[in-house]
Amino acid sequence: MSTDLPARRFSIRKRIFILAICLLLVSSLSLIVFIRDYSERAADRAFDRLLAASALTIAGAVQVENDDVIVELPFAAFAMFSGQDRVFYAVEDPDGRTVTGYDDLAQSMRETTEAVPLFHDVSYRGELVRVASVGRLISTPTDTGWVTIHVAETQRQREALAAEILSNAVLPVVALTLLAIGLVWFGISRMFAPLTQLEHNLRARRPEDLDPVDVPVPVEVDHLVVALNGFMARLRNAMERVSGLVAEAAHEVRTPLASIRAQAEVALEEQDPKKLRQRVARIHGSAVQASQLVNQLLMEATVSHRLDNHEGSTTSIAALVDEVVTRLDEKQSARVGVSISPAAALATIPGDRVALREMLRNVVDNALTYSDGPIDIAVTNSESDVVLRVLDRGPGLEAHEKNEVMGRFKRGKASAGKVGSGLGLSIVARVVEAHKGQLTLKDRSEGGLNVEMKFPMPKNHLTQWSWVVGVALAVSLIPMVSPLAASTRYPALDETSPTVLTIVGVTDTPLFAHFIQRFQQLHPQVEVHYEEMASLPLYEAFLDGTIIEGTDLIISSASDLQVKLANDGYALAYDSPYLGALPDWAHWRNEVFGFTFEPAVTIYNPDLVAAEEVPRTHLTLAELLEAQAERFSGRISTYDIALSGVGYLLAAQDQMISSTFWRLATAFGRVGAEFSGSSPAILNGVAEGRLALGFNVLGSYAFARKAEGANIEIVVPDDYVLVLTRSMFIPQTADHTDLAKAFVDFALSPDGQAVAAGPTALGSVIPNTDGEWSSETIAALGRGVIQPIPLGPGLLVSLDTLRRQRFLETWQEIVSPKN
Repeated sequence: MSTDLPARRFSIRKRIFILAICLLLVSSLSLIVFIRDYSERAADRAFDRLLAASALTIAGAVQVENDDVIVELPFAAFAMFSGQDRVFYAVEDPDGRTVTGYDDLAQSMRETTEAVPLFHDVSYRGELVRVASVGRLISTPTDTGWVTIHVAETQRQREALAAEILSNAVLPVVALTLLAIGLVWFGISRMFAPLTQLEHNLRARRPEDLDPVDVPVPVEVDHLVVALNGFMARLRNAMERVSGLVAEAAHEVRTPLASIRAQAEVALEEQDPKKLRQRVARIHGSAVQASQLVNQLLMEATVSHRLDNHEGSTTSIAALVDEVVTRLDEKQSARVGVSISPAAALATIPGDRVALREMLRNVVDNALTYSDGPIDIAVTNSESDVVLRVLDRGPGLEAHEKNEVMGRFKRGKASAGKVGSGLGLSIVARVVEAHKGQLTLKDRSEGGLNVEMKFPMPKNHLTQWSWVVGVALAVSLIPMVSPLAASTRYPALDETSPTVLTIVGVTDTPLFAHFIQRFQQLHPQVEVHYEEMASLPLYEAFLDGTIIEGTDLIISSASDLQVKLANDGYALAYDSPYLGALPDWAHWRNEVFGFTFEPAVTIYNPDLVAAEEVPRTHLTLAELLEAQAERFSGRISTYDIALSGVGYLLAAQDQMISSTFWRLATAFGRVGAEFSGSSPAILNGVAEGRLALGFNVLGSYAFARKAEGANIEIVVPDDYVLVLTRSMFIPQTADHTDLAKAFVDFALSPDGQAVAAGPTALGSVIPNTDGEWSSETIAALGRGVIQPIPLGPGLLVSLDTLRRQRFLETWQEIVSPKN
């Protein structure tokens, strides 16, 4: 009686169907929970944006008249609301007094000292309301402070919107779940049919049938069929090659083996020692020929296998030549002369090193075998190719033989009496073809053969050797990019295989060199090309396409122009691991990154202005110039905001904050102020004594120059301090995004921030950085309100074409009055 139990049968269809139903039900429930949460968040986001827009609209209407805060509510501030909810608002001056609105709302909320809207849920007048609070920094003749705007709205409409989103989404989810269950049942029945057809096709094939599978299959199985067809194609080629090789080898090896056998049989009967020696010599010659033939056949098989399997890497031509020549015996190597041009010495080509070595060895062996004199190996290059030539003084080849000898077991007439297999040049031709090269056999003018092998070089390799032969040309072309550009090259510390990082920035080269040198210590194989330009020409050159092609990183202190380029789609997104440590105001999305902390300061020459009379607020500066216009005539300097991007940025921010901005601009006009395109120019004038005072100079430059011993003193304003951050972004067209990302990471890392807080005095933007010029140290130098200029779309307002034009026209009329 059998004890074997019948195999337990089960249905894959039922298993898949039950599993699918479970997954669909779980997914549907999860989706409903998610939709509920999403509907609430979506409603909150939509209404929060309306609240924020209302608060910001009111903030934009804040004005200062005679030290009093005046607000004339714009109609648009409340027109954006639905009208179904109750709306409350309040505006508080810097002293906490309610300027307008609901006084009890103002008393229940805290003062806001940020220009970014903050949101709170509070209970007010018996209902839960959502409040948006935003701060507006103002500067009056007597004080600087924050005006706080609160806008509140009840939440019935947002709750209704959330419920509507949920109910409208749940019904389709239920319907789709039921439909999906039916489709799963139908789909399971059909899913195995194509696989069954494929199985029948393969089972019906004969063993030698390696034709491609042409059975229609689903897309999901198409990759499998493509891989199977590729495998069968490679197998067929390999079998054909092996079959051909075996057939030809059997034919070619039979002759020397038969000769060896015949000579050996005759030698066995030979009694004459002299004739016996001759027989043995013939046996040896046939054995040598057979050995060489077998070696060539094995090498051809090896080369074919490596080329079929795409084994390879980047190979240096100079190292290849050296390896082949080194393997020759002393007598043969003495006949070989090598000539490699300086540029070609750095040339590399992608390919299999062993196959390329055997290619060159075969050509050199042929040259040594068929000529008695010296042979030459020459390596040169063109713009896109590297050319390898082997030249001899042998008998050469007749015209009709040049193509024939590239076939297997084909030899020229000059080979008579020479041991050879006829496989050498066929191997050479196959290797050259596999590397997308060109093989040419040429006659030399004074006799001999010139075997020329030309290989294409990878495009990115051109940059590596062009610096060796074209540095002078590159430098001469740099002024064509911009008349204000200055280029500096920092060679890699490890030049074995350098890669090039191209940076265009506005930071003075000697100052930025600290960052580059530290970066290269961490990345010794990176060569850095730094192009220095002014901020506005850099922006214009980028838009015009005249900036260096393939630039990897753009760095500028004019952050509004940087945000404009990113907003217009020119920046590459990058989630740096250090992004979380960066203050929110110092980056925009994951595209523009600030890495310095630079206040706008006033500088003066202590020999021309006494410390006790130095103006420490924007108002006192205007009063000093008004009272002593003749004394300071032509001896005050600030940015020319029409030429300097950072100058325009600072002026636009001053105008938004300070009620005395236009008064100060009028004072500049009265004293005939000098307007410059850069901070270093202003610093030089003050340090030399030609200028008495400089306004809105970047503190980073001032701190560094004072540390060097320049005759200047620095005032950090006591009313408010504008702080900008030097920002960077990676262009979409960058050639080496990996290197650009590495530099961004470095600049935001503790190493990069230490450079900013150290010798450069640019200031570290990330809090708690060690160094003399950390953000905390710089903020402590003055008593004014620190107002960073946040990176974001808000900067685009001042770049509006009409607004900018009117601002510049007004500025020009005031600072250059017509008498």
